[in-house]
Formats: sequence, structure tokens, C-alpha cells
Amino acid sequence: MLKGKTIILGITGSIAAYKIANLASMLVKQQAEVHVMMTQNATNFINPITFETLTNRRCLVDTFDRNFQYNVEHVALAKKADIILIAPATANVIAKMANGLADDMLTTTVLACTCKKIVAPAMNTRMYHNQIVQDNLKKLRAYDFEVLAADTGILACGDEGEGKLLPEQVLFDYIVKETAFPKDLKGKKVLVTAGPTREAIDPVRYLTNHSTGKMGYAIAKMAMLRGAEVILVSGQTHISKTPFVKVVEVTSAQEMYDYVTTHQKEQDIIIKAAAVADYRPASIRKEKMKKSTGEVSIELEKTKDILQYLGEHKRAGQILCGFAMETEHVLEYAREKLKKKKLDMIVANNVKVDGAGFGTDTNVVTIITKGSEIELEKMSKEEVANVILDNLI
Repeated sequence: MLKGKTIILGITGSIAAYKIANLASMLVKQQAEVHVMMTQNATNFINPITFETLTNRRCLVDTFDRNFQYNVEHVALAKKADIILIAPATANVIAKMANGLADDMLTTTVLACTCKKIVAPAMNTRMYHNQIVQDNLKKLRAYDFEVLAADTGILACGDEGEGKLLPEQVLFDYIVKETAFPKDLKGKKVLVTAGPTREAIDPVRYLTNHSTGKMGYAIAKMAMLRGAEVILVSGQTHISKTPFVKVVEVTSAQEMYDYVTTHQKEQDIIIKAAAVADYRPASIRKEKMKKSTGEVSIELEKTKDILQYLGEHKRAGQILCGFAMETEHVLEYAREKLKKKKLDMIVANNVKVDGAGFGTDTNVVTIITKGSEIELEKMSKEEVANVILDNLI
């Protein structure tokens, strides 16, 4: 995902510096080109050799070090970098950056960078809340730095409160969000539905289906990485929440219908990937229990058709995409659904095909519009999601 991306990690003199070794390793595993710069104080907490071993690149500390190829190293890296993360960022280095001071390799490179700059503070909670530090952080935000809020917990000094460095996974997620894909959906609002709905029979039992929500979650993630503001309306799943995506959890088809239809007009793109239960127990139902067999007879009624409503109330310029999961006559049924629901696109797949269907990490789909039909080979659901978004754009 990060292949071909150049990432600079700037490490300052905090005990939390050791955490960046794991972050560097995570980035390298994603095939990123990782360069590490350290202040002299940072080398008191972790040896530069650690980062040189992990990244297979020289760790830069001394601005006047002559042991590299002939170029102005901080300028060369500043031109090449896709992103620079200063973490942990001490109060001292935050003050330097906020006031344009450049007295070492790290601060000099930051000043020369025109790429995205992210700052992750780490310090004692009293220092963090000091008005001088807060003013310097405000300055950095005004200069287009992204300043992350410090984490809360027990600090190295034994105090408890704000000031901890954010976990490595969170820092990794911020880097991926910024650099993984071009932001061709920036400024767009995308709503995705995912997962199954559950229709209660009684306080114990319910009607549902085998959907896991993986396809919808993949679409939401890729749309977010491409710059969209994403809302994911999700039925009950076991998938971890996607960072930077607003997740609205629902249970029933009615709850999903209510949320989607209420927020429809605000969205530029709506993708219904949820496997909504077609039926629910009727509000007035007849049940007949036979003690010997345990048989139950329940009257069912159809749930509200979300896609039908969206198609009939689509605003000008809005794009609507649905899914069609079938076991036979897949393309024929999908084309009928495209027309009947007034969709711009429908993604059809046969649940009987190897690599498709519920619960898999891959999918095999055909993307259908009024004027085209694109058959995709088996690929990961994230790859399928990107192709879907390519065609929607």
C-alpha cells in the first residue's frame, strides 16, 4: 500500500522514542522508503543503529556529517518526502518549529519540507497543558501542520494524564491515510451500508443472513483513503472499526432505512453493500407451538426497500450504487435491478463462484451501468472496492 512512498520520521528527545522503532518496522513492511532523523538528545534514549538496521538506511543526526553522497541532504530529502512525522515531539522541538528555528538536521529539514507535516507531542502532562506549549501548537496548526492530540495514561514520570505519545498503530494509520492514494474523492461525501440486518422474532431469536460486512467495510476504507468524508452504516459485524470513518451501528432494516433516508440528500455518493433482510416478523403474527416438535408458525412481511426509496428520491448529481448477490441468472437479474431501482451502477456477483460470496477476503464481480459491463477477475475486496470507486468517479 505504501510502495514508492518516501516517509521521514523525526525523533526528538523523549523516552517514547523507543516506540518509533516499531512504527518504522511497520512502514518498511508496507514497502515504504523510510528515512529517520534524530535530534542529538533523542540518541540518549535509543541508538541510531536500531533505525539503520530496520530501514537499511543511514539515520541522520548531524547536519554537518560528511559521510554521505554529495548533496545537501536535508534539502534532498525535503524535496523527495511524501510526508514527515515528528514523533515523539518534545516541547523544545515544538517551540523551535513554531518559531522557524533550524539548528539541527531535523528542524532544518522540517523547515525545507513542503509535504504534509504531522506532529505527535509527548511530554509531562503539566508541560503539555502549559499555555506556552499550547500556543506553539496553535502556531503549528496555523502553519498547516497537523497536530495530533496527545494520548492519556500513566506517563514515564509516574504522573497520569494527557501527554503520552499515541500508539504506533494510530501513527501508522495517519501516515497511510495521507499517503496511500491520491485524494481524488476529496470534498465528496460518501455513505456506505454494510453487514447484515437482524429482525427480531422475540427477545431471543431473530432473522438474518450470512453477510459479514467485509465488502462494505472495504469500500468505506478505500473511499476514506482517497479523501472522501465517509459514513458507514453498519449492521452487526465482527469487523474492527475503520479509522477516520464515521460508523453508525444499526440492527434492523428499519433502523438502516431511517438513517440512510434521513441523510440521503447530504451525500454525493451512496453505495448500498449491506445484505438487508428481505423479511421481518409481522407486527401481528400467529404463532402455534407444538410441544412435541417445537414448530413455530410466523407471519412475515417485507422490509422497506432502501434502494427503491433512494432511486426515487435521488437528487441531481448524486450517484447511487447497489449490489446484486444471486445464485442464478446473475447478470439478467442485476440489469433488471439497475433499471427498476434507478441506479447509476450495480455490482453483481454469484455467491456460488469460488472466491466470491459471504465471509471471504476476495470477490468476483461484474460492474454494470446503463452503457457498460465490466467483468473482474478474482481479487481482494479492497482491490474490488478501488475498481468500483474508479468507475463511480
